Amino acid sequence: MAGIDHVELKTLKDFYALMAASRSLRKRAVAAILDGETVDRDIPASLSNLLESLEAVPEEEGGKRLRLSGGRTISLDMGYEIDETRKDLFYLEEGEETFLEMLADFHPDFDEHVARGRELLRGVGLDSLVTDRDGTVNNYCARYLTSIQSVYNAVFLTRFARTHVDKPVILTSAPLDGLIQISVNPDGEFYYAASKGRECLDRDGLVRRLDITPDKQAAMDALNARLAELTGRPEYEKFTLIGSGLQFKFGQSTVARQDIGGSIDTIESDAFLTTLEALVHELDPDGRNFRIEDTGLDVEIILTVETGGGLKDFDKGDGVKFLNQELGLGMASGVGLICGDTGSDVPMLEAALALSPGTRAIFVTRKEELAKRVTGLTDAALIVPEPDMLVTILGTL
Repeated sequence: MAGIDHVELKTLKDFYALMAASRSLRKRAVAAILDGETVDRDIPASLSNLLESLEAVPEEEGGKRLRLSGGRTISLDMGYEIDETRKDLFYLEEGEETFLEMLADFHPDFDEHVARGRELLRGVGLDSLVTDRDGTVNNYCARYLTSIQSVYNAVFLTRFARTHVDKPVILTSAPLDGLIQISVNPDGEFYYAASKGRECLDRDGLVRRLDITPDKQAAMDALNARLAELTGRPEYEKFTLIGSGLQFKFGQSTVARQDIGGSIDTIESDAFLTTLEALVHELDPDGRNFRIEDTGLDVEIILTVETGGGLKDFDKGDGVKFLNQELGLGMASGVGLICGDTGSDVPMLEAALALSPGTRAIFVTRKEELAKRVTGLTDAALIVPEPDMLVTILGTL
């Protein structure tokens, strides 16, 4: 098996390739731990080389500076990649008990939040888990395709999926291919639902999709062609290199206008949002095909769906309803757990509660408004401030 050597990262392409190479190593480590086997020594050695390579990238203006094509450079926040590699090394070298003590030292009130989560779920036979990924069961990263899942994270989540829930689903707004490329859980353990639940890779490796009408697909294709042309211009290319970048999903497209490090000037970011809104209005002046959802970081352009009350954008609640039927989650007759971290995840909880009032919920947020919204829907809800707390609740139940 090929390992990772210490390398000098010079270009953005080098960085992406190095992080992609770490996925197979982490996946090997996860498989060994879950099988009760010793992790091959080349894996910690390779992760150590990865960490040294990332840390050695020169810093400039608060970020790591790498080259782009045409002699240009870009400053990146590599906090996620460095921190998760450090944590994985500590986990592999010091063991799980010491690792949990480290998390407790790092996060205030860690043990108290974990204890409350265990109490919420103790003795509950869960038929399904539907959880968002980024910010919920995975720490946030400044870019999507380098947010490779860490070893400890995959071990904790897979252990929970194997022992406490019949049908575990990871549901995100990301495209399906991207979600698979950054996950290191063993194959066949989770259902991977993407594009807010419009498409899903099941545990047998089959892709299932909610049908899109030909006219809607034609509108989507026209939009994507224009987005590709727009972001191919030199003045807009930077938006494909930050955060979520440019993602063509099933029934939805996403363009980043900012990242969690605030690397784009606010005026420029707002101007790009205005440009995208004008483009959508040009293609869909009557608003019959698209809805725009601006998160402040990403601009989501979403195909509308027909409902009894008229047109609406497809949300994660619609995704939950589709997946419940398509995958046979049994939400109406069983107990499910819903996990999220933003307002866009609340429709998942609303849809699940409509099917089963006994649904449990754990949301990761520091925002009081979101916390009140979630706890106002059900008494069986818990709010925690960090993804590592939720992952530990699940992994150590």
